[in-house]
Amino acid sequence: MLNIRKSTERGFADHGWLQSFHSFSFANYFDPAHMGWGNLRVINEDRIAPGTGFGTHGHRDMEIISYVLSGNLAHQDSMGNVKGIPPGDVQRMSAGSGVRHSEFNHAEGQSTHFLQIWIEPNVTGIDPGYEQKTVPESAKRGQLALVAAPAKEAHVAAHAVEIHADARMYAGLFDGAEGTVLPLNTARKAYVFLVRGALKVNGQVLAAGDAALLQSESSLALSEGQDAEVLVFDLAP
Repeated sequence: MLNIRKSTERGFADHGWLQSFHSFSFANYFDPAHMGWGNLRVINEDRIAPGTGFGTHGHRDMEIISYVLSGNLAHQDSMGNVKGIPPGDVQRMSAGSGVRHSEFNHAEGQSTHFLQIWIEPNVTGIDPGYEQKTVPESAKRGQLALVAAPAKEAHVAAHAVEIHADARMYAGLFDGAEGTVLPLNTARKAYVFLVRGALKVNGQVLAAGDAALLQSESSLALSEGQDAEVLVFDLAP
């Protein structure tokens, strides 16, 4: 089974300083048919205006991944991390027993465009943690690079951050004849989010902001990309 959810079907919030598309129910956007997919709970596509951002706020028991598309995201947290997250980096924050953080766009005249991703953990109450890695374009060109995974897989992957969840996240860049096939476990779920461009997913065409929800599929074929950047999630059912 493969279902396409178009970009225009997502929830949307315009706060002036922040414009946010919600793939799943979040804040004031509620759709009982879209509460998450497997253990993937949030994908928010956010644009933060220059000189603004999210003030200090708290999280607990969630694996939170930031994937910056343009601009730079300034992060500060109660663990003592003060970081800038540029495009090409993947940041993971394990909220665990509780963490507070802020996220800002300090750039003048440029919005920060990024994806905020939440995955439900398979352990709770752990010490909060932080990790950030750079994923070079060459690792994603014409293939899927593993960028987030459980400990045993993350530790042997070149560019993956460790998440405390039964899930994997891949990133890829596809154009023209480039393509790949990812084997899937039919007992699990998969989710494909097209960040930009156009791409065929098992023969179905996705445009920027579209998603494909897969269940009981044995493989995922990506082909005929047009300046495409894509995220793929392998998820617990």
